Amino acid sequence: MAEQPEKIGLWTSTSLVVGNMIGAGVFLVPAAMASFGSVGLLGWLFAAIGTFFIARVFSALSKMVPGEAGGLYAYTRHGFGDFAAFLVGWGYYISVVTANAAITVSFVGAMSTFIPALDSSNMHTFSPVISVLTGLGAIWLLTWINTRGIIASGKVQLITTILKLLPLTVVAVAGLFFIKAANFHPFNSSGTSVFEAVTGAAAIAMFALVGIESATIPAESVEHPEKTVSRATMIGLGVTVLVYLLGSISIMGIIPVGRLAHSATPYADAAVIMFGSNARYWAGAGAAIAAFGCLNGWILIQGQIPFAIAQDKLFPGVFGWTNKKGSPYIGIMVSSVLISIFMMMNYTKGLVDQFKFLSLLATINTLVPYIFCAAAYIIIRFSKREKYSGGWVAAVFIAVMAFAYSLWAIAGSGQSSVYWGFLLILAGLPFYVWVLYKKKANEETHSV
Repeated sequence: MAEQPEKIGLWTSTSLVVGNMIGAGVFLVPAAMASFGSVGLLGWLFAAIGTFFIARVFSALSKMVPGEAGGLYAYTRHGFGDFAAFLVGWGYYISVVTANAAITVSFVGAMSTFIPALDSSNMHTFSPVISVLTGLGAIWLLTWINTRGIIASGKVQLITTILKLLPLTVVAVAGLFFIKAANFHPFNSSGTSVFEAVTGAAAIAMFALVGIESATIPAESVEHPEKTVSRATMIGLGVTVLVYLLGSISIMGIIPVGRLAHSATPYADAAVIMFGSNARYWAGAGAAIAAFGCLNGWILIQGQIPFAIAQDKLFPGVFGWTNKKGSPYIGIMVSSVLISIFMMMNYTKGLVDQFKFLSLLATINTLVPYIFCAAAYIIIRFSKREKYSGGWVAAVFIAVMAFAYSLWAIAGSGQSSVYWGFLLILAGLPFYVWVLYKKKANEETHSV
């Protein structure tokens, strides 16, 4: 018999949100923003406002549907039923697995600061074999940790989140004293209108903020989920936006826009200007820790999603199995096998483009559940109208803003991505038919 699993508290839940939102990609965001000029900072403002409404939706839903694993899958099921919930859960699960492969690659890239053989830009020293082994080592070490239970995973998440925030905070805060106003010119270097520039910058920013839902997924393993999940979501958003925004302001003020737009390591470059050449190493360590911690958090999520779906008998029952630590180990291990395959694809010539495309689809299939949850918020609130008799104007406003923002984010991802993302979601239909058939067959067998 499995032991009664321990549960995580507020700070570990918050570290899951912050850790999953701030991956190694944060170290490249200022460079991507620089291509628009300092107007890119307004993109952060728009993205932060939009994500705030999504966070409010998840915060409210975590109180209405407390303690259920699966987060956005569970909310969609309560609002729309099994079929819509399956599509949301299926798409989200695929997106998490695919994104984890990309995070693994970014971890290997970050480690190249210390191990030259991992630097794919230098073909004289680069070794695909060492890169693959390093990636596999990270995946399966964190897989093992996550099968030890959510407490073990939570401790790693909390430690890595603190460690990754240190270099980011140092550059973000100390950088304010090195700012040169001239570096913020030109205001708009995109060659388009201010509105188009802000929209493009916001698109980059909104992708960097994906993961706001992280505390809702393992809600079943959270202490006092009706309070903790909501607080962790809002605190996590506040910390992440503050770090991102201050970091972007400092780096744009330290490094001229023209140079910053072509920098592969903006945080490291800024650190070198402020503290000398050795600062590049601790900045590189920060990137590696960020990717490692982010991978840990998303490996936890990749087990919780199929676990929640399997509990409702919409996924094979094996994904609902837990070990004595209460960990859905089958889901975690199966998912890690898929991550390993996708990750190795990146180092196989001819498949790199396909891999990058799958990574883009991962983002699309995270935004779609946001739309369903925004709509489910109103449906669930109406179904519990005796308990929630007031505040309807505010609730509808929050839901509409979250819905509109998510829809705008999807539209801004490009027609091709939306097209293939839609097909990927529909690809789960045969699987749903098979699972539903097995479910009905089992019910008929037990009724005889």
